[in-house]
Amino acid sequence: MKLDSSISAVITGGASGLGASTARALAAHGVKVALFDMNADKGEALAKELGGVFCKVNVTSDADVDAGFAKARTAIGQERILINCAGTGNAFKTASRDKTSGEIKHFPLDAFNMIIQINLIGTFRCIAKSAAGMMSLAPVDQFGERGVIINTASVAAEDGQMGQAAYSASKAGVVGMTLPIARDLMSEGIRVNTILPGIFDTPLMQGAPENVKAALAASVPFPKRLGVPDEYASLAVEMCRNGYFNGEDVRLDGAIRMSPR
Repeated sequence: MKLDSSISAVITGGASGLGASTARALAAHGVKVALFDMNADKGEALAKELGGVFCKVNVTSDADVDAGFAKARTAIGQERILINCAGTGNAFKTASRDKTSGEIKHFPLDAFNMIIQINLIGTFRCIAKSAAGMMSLAPVDQFGERGVIINTASVAAEDGQMGQAAYSASKAGVVGMTLPIARDLMSEGIRVNTILPGIFDTPLMQGAPENVKAALAASVPFPKRLGVPDEYASLAVEMCRNGYFNGEDVRLDGAIRMSPR
């Protein structure tokens, strides 16, 4: 797909981190961008910087997502690109024993469900609603391409660490649905791919102590550093531009394989 001012994009989780860098990269090619996020201050500021539109959206809410797409499409037109970066995580062992009291606890099921609702079902909700909108558009080339969807999973989908049962399950679900969705949409000319980032220097990571970040960086085979959001954005842009990129799940991780803890 040729990226220029005739193309519109929606980026979920677009106010910061991977989403913000991807929004900037697309805007640099002239693409009109809409940012879905819960952080209105950051979202409004970035939308103003990029000449785009901010939509306050909780991806677990049908009403929010519908309203977000309606606002975005009114402002910049029907999107041909959807980038799903909205997500979160938590950490609880499946069952554990308190070292002091001996009390046995299990993973709180409401906390498990929350991660699934945001990372997996929230991603699918946006995919389904965006794809339906893309199907209303005329193709952009002789091969029938109408749109591109890019999802964000994690290397935890394949080698999750202790305490990551919910997070890993949610991200593995994103990986697992990539090819079936690409096949669902193949006759409509909509491509679907997923990026599995490793350890990236996102706002969440920036809050960690320097010694923790240094140890994480040292665990990466090469290069021995954290990934930067612009590297994610670069791959997302290539997935948009390369018309033969479809149905793929791609690790972006410096060759790391996560240890058990």
